[in-house]
Amino acid sequence: MGHDRREKHEPRHPALLTLRADRGVPSLRSIALFRAIRDVIARTDDAAFRILHFSVQQDHVHAIVEADSHDALSRGIRSFVIRIAFAIRRVARVRKVWGDRYHARALTTPREVRHAIAYTLLNFRKHLRAPAGIDPCSSGPWFSGWLQPARPPSLPSPTATPRTWLAAVGWRRGGGPIHTHEEPGPARKFSR
Repeated sequence: MGHDRREKHEPRHPALLTLRADRGVPSLRSIALFRAIRDVIARTDDAAFRILHFSVQQDHVHAIVEADSHDALSRGIRSFVIRIAFAIRRVARVRKVWGDRYHARALTTPREVRHAIAYTLLNFRKHLRAPAGIDPCSSGPWFSGWLQPARPPSLPSPTATPRTWLAAVGWRRGGGPIHTHEEPGPARKFSR
């Protein structure tokens, strides 16, 4: 019993989150929808739940999140999904936003976290067949772990500072800084 109680309140590993839009939703990368999503991310200021990295694709959103407990992770994801849905409905005037439930996977090793960061920030290369570079519809412009550092935009970063060792520094042990020429590989997803 004590173990279960402790486990619910222990700091959690970062997690890779995927939200897939319904077919009737216009491209999430449109200027208005991307700004609405980025604003929700920037306002996610829960002390127990944080969004560390994100990318917005035409029909889905990837985010790497962390929370102080399993309960905080569940509540934080639920709140985040709802707030993004409201923002998209307001801008796109659609009734249904998400095509299915969210998918999330805990990241437990430096290699997994590094792979998830590269996958998230470089996902536009996979879906848009874009050349190497930094996706403007992501937190990539603010990411400090590129092999060749980029000049950050004048806007403040919409993402939070990681608090877990894996997300803050441990990921670098999984392969070092990320190169913009890397090809994002497939990410395994598990439904919650």
